[in-house]
Amino acid sequence: MPVHPDRMPVLYLSHGAPPLADDATWTRQLADWSADLPKPRSILIVSAHWEEAPLTIGATTTVPLVYDFWGFPEHYYRVRYRAPGAPDLAARVRRLLHSTDTPVHDAPDRGLDHGAYVPLVEMFPGADVPVLQVSMPSLDPVQLYDLGRKLAPLRDEGVLIIGSGFFTHNLRAMQAVDGVDGAPPAWSAEFDHWGAQTLASGDIDAVLDFQHKAPAAELAHPRTEHFAPLFVSLGAGDEGSAARTVIDGYWYGLAKRSVQLG
Repeated sequence: MPVHPDRMPVLYLSHGAPPLADDATWTRQLADWSADLPKPRSILIVSAHWEEAPLTIGATTTVPLVYDFWGFPEHYYRVRYRAPGAPDLAARVRRLLHSTDTPVHDAPDRGLDHGAYVPLVEMFPGADVPVLQVSMPSLDPVQLYDLGRKLAPLRDEGVLIIGSGFFTHNLRAMQAVDGVDGAPPAWSAEFDHWGAQTLASGDIDAVLDFQHKAPAAELAHPRTEHFAPLFVSLGAGDEGSAARTVIDGYWYGLAKRSVQLG
């Protein structure tokens, strides 16, 4: 089957916290990644930090930022990212999901949370690509994978679909790590290694069943919301294709593995 000329890849990225902006290595990795991508017509992003059922469409005209974090220095709350809204993309999402009897709600004042704008600031600093954030309506891996399949046609329309989470995410355990470059705890390294191998092999069923198949799954993800955006990305990707790791390594012991599909 020929590839559509506008077909975009799909990303799952580890988004970091607001201090990601101070990490010269990671910001360069994100910038280099985006430089290698075709220019998207618009971006559809699903973040670990917005769970709402049914699936809810965020702001589509003026797109504010949601500073959904506490206790950081003041300058992190002054970050601006004035990306255009994507009303046409929102309408297209509604039509796609309506055709599959998937309910959709609207939250016209809901802006981009830090899981969305923190990486976008580094990847598309010109804020010249229309952005739409939608909620995760569930944490169920199969339901999110199915959602990705429903959204996959957007790729042929120049839409870059991004799932934004963190490949391992246990903040309490992170506090025990010695600095940003400290050696990762065994549970983080074991889960990351398993995830890398499983994604590279294209074994989507194992990834969807990670809570039973992966080592140290309960420690790597005491709650699964940061791994869950990966399931949307896998669903939107090319069926049967392997995910290619673009960024790996650790940040305060958490795996920042980020992958590209298609």
